[in-house]
Amino acid sequence: LIKDYLFRAEKRIKMLEFLKKEKDYADVVREAQEVVELLLKALILAVGLEIPKVHDVSKFIKINLEFFPPTIKTNFERIRHISRELRKERELSFYGAFDWIPSEEYYLEDAEKAISWSKEILNLVKKGLSELN
Repeated sequence: LIKDYLFRAEKRIKMLEFLKKEKDYADVVREAQEVVELLLKALILAVGLEIPKVHDVSKFIKINLEFFPPTIKTNFERIRHISRELRKERELSFYGAFDWIPSEEYYLEDAEKAISWSKEILNLVKKGLSELN
């Protein structure tokens, strides 16, 4: 399951680049959140913990930080920041609101930041997983 999560996250990151080319910046942000969530849940599985049923698992990781590899401990604040920021955008980037039209509110810079964050979490998770073996 962990390998599957990593495989799918890597494919989704490629999809983020396609969405960016299509100027679908809101969906880049939305899908980036799902990539980060999937990666962090793979990490939770790898340390033998049950995955919480929430979209931002950073609080769960913090509570159980002792179980995680050194890379995750060292970079936890960064991981938490990225997970929380993308979580905040989850619903707005997908559904919007009466005063928030996703395709009008997200820009290239937002998409690039979301892609960068996804790649950063991918690299941290991969490094953390290698430390477990």
